[in-house]
Amino acid sequence: MKVVLFCGGRGTRIREYSESVPKPLIPLGSQPIMRHVMQYYSSYGHDDFILCLGYKAHVIKEFFLNSRPETYRDCVVSGSGRVEMLDDLPKDWRVSLIDTGIWRNIGERLWAVRDHLKNEEIFLANYSDGLTDVDLDDMVERFEKSGKIACFLAVRPPLTYHLADVDEDGNVLEFRSSETSNMLINGGFFIMRREIFDYMREGEELVLEPFTRLIAENKLLAYKHDGFWRSMDTLRDWQTLEAMVERGDMPWVNQRAPVHQNAPAAAQLP
Repeated sequence: MKVVLFCGGRGTRIREYSESVPKPLIPLGSQPIMRHVMQYYSSYGHDDFILCLGYKAHVIKEFFLNSRPETYRDCVVSGSGRVEMLDDLPKDWRVSLIDTGIWRNIGERLWAVRDHLKNEEIFLANYSDGLTDVDLDDMVERFEKSGKIACFLAVRPPLTYHLADVDEDGNVLEFRSSETSNMLINGGFFIMRREIFDYMREGEELVLEPFTRLIAENKLLAYKHDGFWRSMDTLRDWQTLEAMVERGDMPWVNQRAPVHQNAPAAAQLP
């Protein structure tokens, strides 16, 4: 299946980094968070990516056009400049780099690449700034059996919030911790059939109007996941994920398949 990655946002809530580099290229360990996301999908056999670019699109293009496998893999460099890889050849990725505009929302970016998905019965999509240990094979299988049009990963917020139930006069009816509630949020991992475009209109955000239409027809599936999930929305989120990488605690790495430490070999420009 093709994987659509939304890489065009400005990342204003993590401005400390995103002023100089686009959010998907903010590093976790030795590589950008976007490559962690791509390796997750690749470990399940999905190696054809469509990147919806926008803010600092040229920086992401330069990253892929200038990437070399030696950057991420063990190697030996001889005096003559010859480079010898010490592990298996990397798995090849096909990466389409499509500039979808700076100010477009997620729905508009998906609509802009619809022609690249015309032969896909089902495709995957991701915000490209979150990581999880969800079993993608099981998620896909359950979606296929459901017959629904779209599916999203439903997760619990990683931070604790105090939730207040307040009436219209301001009277507090209940006050409780989010840890004890049934509140779920959109985790940004999507599976969709091509029919999703029949539910979209120009200028609409993906998870608002189109998903509302799907809900009305009972064609939206929520895949509940109680395991690891974390998005990199703020500097605090980045610090948490960076600390996990530094101590080798990376639950998003699929333990059932090798993670391919490759620099994408084929980049298709629009």
